[in-house]
Amino acid sequence: MKSWFFLLVAGAVALIFGVERIASRNALEEGQVRAETTLRQTVNALESHLSRFEALPALLAQDDAVRALLLAPRDEARIAAMNRWLAETNALVESSDLYLIDLAGDTIAASNHARPDSFIGQNFSYRPYFTAARDGGLGRYFALGTTSGVRGYYFASPVRGDAGQVLGVVALKIGVDAIEAGWRARDYSILVTDPEGVVFMSTDPGWLYRALLPLTSDRLERLAATRRYSDARLEELQPSETQSGGVALMRLADGAGTSRELIATQTPMPRAGWTVRVLLDTAPIRAQARLAVAAFGLLLLVGLLLAWTLVQRRARLAERLAIQAAAQADLERQVAERTADLTRANEDLHRMQADLVQAGKLAALGRMSAALSHEINQPLAAARNYADSAGLLIDRGDLPRARENIGLILGLIDRMAAIARHLRNVARKPNEPLKVVDLAAVVQDALTIAQTRLNAAGATVALDLPADLPTVQGGPVRLQQVIVNVLSNAADAVEGLVDRRIEVTARSEGQEVTLAIRDHGPGVAPAIADRIFDPFFTTKQVGSGLGLGLSISYNIMKDFEGDLRVANHPDGGAVFTLVLRRATARALAAE
Repeated sequence: MKSWFFLLVAGAVALIFGVERIASRNALEEGQVRAETTLRQTVNALESHLSRFEALPALLAQDDAVRALLLAPRDEARIAAMNRWLAETNALVESSDLYLIDLAGDTIAASNHARPDSFIGQNFSYRPYFTAARDGGLGRYFALGTTSGVRGYYFASPVRGDAGQVLGVVALKIGVDAIEAGWRARDYSILVTDPEGVVFMSTDPGWLYRALLPLTSDRLERLAATRRYSDARLEELQPSETQSGGVALMRLADGAGTSRELIATQTPMPRAGWTVRVLLDTAPIRAQARLAVAAFGLLLLVGLLLAWTLVQRRARLAERLAIQAAAQADLERQVAERTADLTRANEDLHRMQADLVQAGKLAALGRMSAALSHEINQPLAAARNYADSAGLLIDRGDLPRARENIGLILGLIDRMAAIARHLRNVARKPNEPLKVVDLAAVVQDALTIAQTRLNAAGATVALDLPADLPTVQGGPVRLQQVIVNVLSNAADAVEGLVDRRIEVTARSEGQEVTLAIRDHGPGVAPAIADRIFDPFFTTKQVGSGLGLGLSISYNIMKDFEGDLRVANHPDGGAVFTLVLRRATARALAAE
């Protein structure tokens, strides 16, 4: 057992070392990808920044005032005007300096004419950007300013006369300090070198004006001839470069003299004559890899400990199984005793439940009888009024109107039959098929039925039914029942109040037609809004209703593939909204 355990530990150690190599390689490759991505972004940003200013000297060189000054370089008025124009243009394009140089290399006008370090009077004939422009080309050069001591990139363009001869040079300088400052807030190092390998832009100030290549005498002579770095002292960085799994590494001392291992990526910028390098410190990358290996080792150790624990536990399992068998026998005996007790208790509980169900049925029967009386009371009252009116009309000999009243009475009888049929079917889906219904006509019929209740409450109804209101799908009798029910509830809500208006508004939108019935009562309390459509839920006094009206109405609207909604109006009162579907073209054709 011990030899097996030691072999397992030795294998685990070898596995950890292998994982460490893989994790380090993967981490370095990931770091290289990050550095290359940053390198592309940096080069794109530099090229974009330079291209913004590249064409400006050539455009400025075409100005007539520039040519006129070069033809009369001692005209003080022209010089003063040119100084002002260059200063304004420089501020507009946000460059560092703009200046005009004659063919001898002397600056005759500059945007910085008012500063102590003005370029006016300075000779730049030794600068390559000047000589390239003087010879008719476009000059580009990076250097440390000999006058200002500020690093910058220079663009220059020749100014040509009417005959095409070169009269002078317009030069533009852009600073790089702002770009460099933006790099320093990141977790990698950036440095830019010139063709001689000298660093002139860097996130580490200690690398500035230090060379990655050996400073041979030829390189020093070329730098001195162009005075690229003025009087700055140049030194060698002496980097050492290696490879690790295809990842280029560079060991380089920072400004504080601390040697660091860095992932090195680089790419040239041929037009500018630069080489851009992005360096990523490997210390946090290797630390992250070591952390991952440590986590793996910890998990492996936990796995070994678990395996050892399982082996030990198996030795004790048999002993516990014997103890558990004896305990299980005792437990089964106790369970049998308890089961007998629970059986007797369940029998008693079933008897109590049967009694409660019977009591509930009797109570529901009483409440349903009261609800039936409440539902048919209004049609009966209206039928009585129509019958009385028919009798008077017969006495007067007005038989047509008497027949009309009798027809209304028959309609109310059908209405009561439909109510009774729906109450009988409240627990199941009705068999009445959906029809094409004239909503405006149903609303008028419902108002006629509910008029007695509305008059009793002293309520007034304001109708807003558009003339072009489309037909809907539903059942006319059951839809009339829903509207009468909601109108009755609205009458209950406003009864006894000062404002007893009830507003009925119909609207059509898309495939839906809505009928909103708003009262000016107290509204619906939030505590009961979620239960208002539940069966047998009511806020009325005992004997005034069973609480089935809104539940029945809600189910009717669902049968119509519609909805019944309730909300409180912002200005007070409740709004019950009947949502109906427009009658389809197929249903209209069937009609």
